[in-house]
Parts: sequence; structure tokens; C-alpha cells
Amino acid sequence: MVDAFAALHADCAPLGARLFTLTVHDPKARLFRRAYSSHPEDYPVSGTKPMGDDAWTRHVVDGGQSFIANTTAEFAPLFPDHAQINALGCHAALNIPVFDGAGAVVGTVNILDAEGHFTPARVAAFEALVARHRPALLAQIAAMDLIGG
Repeated sequence: MVDAFAALHADCAPLGARLFTLTVHDPKARLFRRAYSSHPEDYPVSGTKPMGDDAWTRHVVDGGQSFIANTTAEFAPLFPDHAQINALGCHAALNIPVFDGAGAVVGTVNILDAEGHFTPARVAAFEALVARHRPALLAQIAAMDLIGG
């Protein structure tokens, strides 16, 4: 089986993806589980992030829209690990929701890079790649059984 997460990462890399992770949404546990990381030492696959009742959750999980922040100031209030992100040379963030067949958000593709990196054209290109890889991503997420029952 081809690693769908690594394949998406490889396709995104030419557009600029200094830090690339994929998380799976576990609504019962109210958290996101990291399933893939380009930087496993800094962001290990075993990591989780609690799902808060904040602007990011309302925008990405409830609203089904990509979160775009082109400066640290835009994402720092929502990302408690912003200093660690900055230490990796990342000052802009893009979180793209991954939807299941019913339209629910089952995960996010998280791409971070230099300040100002996420232009409208680049965001559209990343979103198109995620859409193209969606069937394989969903199959791998299902096979990994990462979501709590």
C-alpha cells in the first residue's frame, strides 16, 4: 500500500511546505491525532491537540473552510506551540480540512512555511492537491483506525 500521507506531502513540497503534518479528527475525544509529520522529532506522530471551542474550530471543523494565516500574529492566539513553529522557520500556516463522504471533517492537512507564503493562488493549488488525494487519504485514515470508537 502506498503511503497516501507521504504521497500528498511529496506533491505539496514543490509549492513550499517547510513543515507538513496531517491530523485525524476524533470528535468523541475532542482532539486531533497527528498521523503524519515531516518533522517527527519536533512533531511526533503520537502527538495530539485538544479541540477547543475557538475561532479555528468554528472556521475549519464547523465551517469546513481552510484556515490561512500569513503571519505569526495571525495564528499565535490559536496555536499554543507558535514559538516551536517559529523555531522551525515557519511564520505562516495553512490548515485544509479533509472531508468524509458525508461532508464531516475527518482530518486536516497542515502546511507551514515562511511569512506571507500562502497567496490565493498557492492556497488554491494546495486545496486542489488535497482534493485530488482525498480518496487515498480517507482509505489510509480508515485503515489506521485512528478515530476513537
